[in-house]
Amino acid sequence: MLVPELIAHRGYAARYPENTLPALEAAVAAGARFVEVDVQLSADGVPVLFHDRGLRRMCAVSGSVHRRSFQELQRLSAIEPGRFGDRFAGTGLASLAQLRVFLEANPGIIAFVEVKAIAIKHFGIVRVLDAVGAELRPVSDRCVLMSFALPLLAAARERLEGAPGPLGWHALGGVIKRWRQRAALRSMRPEYLFCAVDGLPRAGEIRFPGARIAVYEVASAVLALYLHRRGVQMIETFAIGELKQELDELSRLGEPVR
Repeated sequence: MLVPELIAHRGYAARYPENTLPALEAAVAAGARFVEVDVQLSADGVPVLFHDRGLRRMCAVSGSVHRRSFQELQRLSAIEPGRFGDRFAGTGLASLAQLRVFLEANPGIIAFVEVKAIAIKHFGIVRVLDAVGAELRPVSDRCVLMSFALPLLAAARERLEGAPGPLGWHALGGVIKRWRQRAALRSMRPEYLFCAVDGLPRAGEIRFPGARIAVYEVASAVLALYLHRRGVQMIETFAIGELKQELDELSRLGEPVR
């Protein structure tokens, strides 16, 4: 039985604080070949792995990434206390530079790097792309730049077409919440298109010219296989270990999916 490829959404986020090195390392240990992370910039322009607009949920402090220097952010713990208490005490925010080192140590892993809109708002497209590119250039061939922001994707595509050498990414991923929003991405020619599972049409093929389709957030093996039959090549999940195990079991059994 053919199964979709799995992307570890913010690492192994079901079991570890998201976007942290332990989450990424655990995802690889669970068998992930693809990981996804979110990127924002600190007040002094250092790219860090972080999803939320504010620091409260992850770090139990007020404020936001873009209002603190990288040195200040390094003193925080990214432990998601609401979910894990103090179980991961001592886990810090990861920088994009640390992601690069992680990729260098794991040569078979592909990273999807999603630039958050709040970073673009506060620093502008040029500075964000420059900062991300500077860190990821040595591993460009294994990094896909993603965003909801169409202007950033357009600028990233322009750089790709005119670059004499590695940029920090080799392909682009557009991100949408509703399938009907895909038309706006045609001119960016993304190699990947990410769509929320709740935003998909109820029936029919799921395809986009020139792009591999990835769907987020999925935890059910049956749903993942059903989507795969409709044309979805990749599934993004917080529960990489559990979903991979379920898919492997169904594949071994040759279980039909309705």
